[in-house]
Amino acid sequence: MTAENGTAKGQAAPTVRARSLVRRRRRDSAARFWRQYRGHRAGVFGLAALLLFAVPALAAPLLVGSDVADVTDAPGGPLEDPSARFPFGTDRFGRNLLGLVIWGARVSLLVGLLAAVLSVAIGTLIGVTAGHFKGWYATVMMRITDWFLVMPTLVLAIALATVMPRSLLTIVVAIGVTTWPTTARLVRAQTLAVETRPYIERARALGGGHRHIMARHVLPNVMPLVLAQTTLIISTAILAEATLAFLGLGDPTVVSWGALLQDAREAGAVSSGHWWYLVPPGVAVAVVALAFTLCGRAVEQVLNPRLGVSR
Repeated sequence: MTAENGTAKGQAAPTVRARSLVRRRRRDSAARFWRQYRGHRAGVFGLAALLLFAVPALAAPLLVGSDVADVTDAPGGPLEDPSARFPFGTDRFGRNLLGLVIWGARVSLLVGLLAAVLSVAIGTLIGVTAGHFKGWYATVMMRITDWFLVMPTLVLAIALATVMPRSLLTIVVAIGVTTWPTTARLVRAQTLAVETRPYIERARALGGGHRHIMARHVLPNVMPLVLAQTTLIISTAILAEATLAFLGLGDPTVVSWGALLQDAREAGAVSSGHWWYLVPPGVAVAVVALAFTLCGRAVEQVLNPRLGVSR
C-alpha cells in the first residue's frame, strides 16, 4: 500500500510541474504579446477607444437604467436641443439620446462580436478542411467560396434578413454566413503552408489521423491568423448591423445604433436640421469600426511580424 501511494505521488508530481510550466509559458507569452502590442500606437489608440465604448455599455443598466427606451414615460420633450440635462438632446419621443447611444452600444457590440465569431468559425472550418483534404472536396469548397466572394455581401445579408424573422439572431446569421469567404481563403493558404512542414509528415508516419493532424498540428498554427481576422471582421459586422437596422431589417423592439439612425431618418432629422439626432450614433459606429480595424492590424503585425512594423 505504501509503495502504491509513493508511486501515485511520484506520478502526480510531474503532472503538477507540467501544468505549472504550461501556465508560466502562457503568462510569459501574454506578457510578450502585450509588450509588442504597446509598440503599435494606432493599436493602443484603438484599444482605448474600444474601452471608452465597452465600459459604459457594460454598465448601461447602472448608468442609464433599463427603461431608457420607454416611449410612454420619456423624460423630455420631442427633439429638444442638446443641453446640460440632455447632452445629446432628445429623440422624437423625448427620450434621452445619450442614454440611448449608451444602451445601443450593448446591442451593436454584441451583434458585431457574435456575427464575427460565426463568420470566422465557418471560414476556419472550410479553410482548414479544404487545405488538408485537397482533391475534389477542396475544389468544391473553393468554388463555393469564390461564389460568395463575387456576390455583394450586403445584398446577400439583406436577402437573408428579409426572408427570416426580424430578430437579433437573424442579423447575426445574415452577417455571419455572408462574410466568411475571406477568412476561408486566408486560412486555407496558411493550412497549405503548415501541411508542408516536416512534423506533419512525422505525425502521419506515426499513425496520426486526419482529425489528430488538423486539431493538434494545423489548427494551433492558424489560430494567430484567425484571431487577427476576428478583430478585423468585427468592424465589418458592426457596420453591416447598422446598415441592416437602418434599412428597417433589424428587431424593431431593440435599441441599436443603426435603429437610432433609422429613427432619425423617419423623423426627418436630415431635412429639419436636427443634427444631434444623427451625429452621435453615426460617430459611434464610425469610431468603433475604426478602433476594431486598428486593433486588428496591430494584432496581425504582432502575431505575424513579416507583415511589417508600421506603427
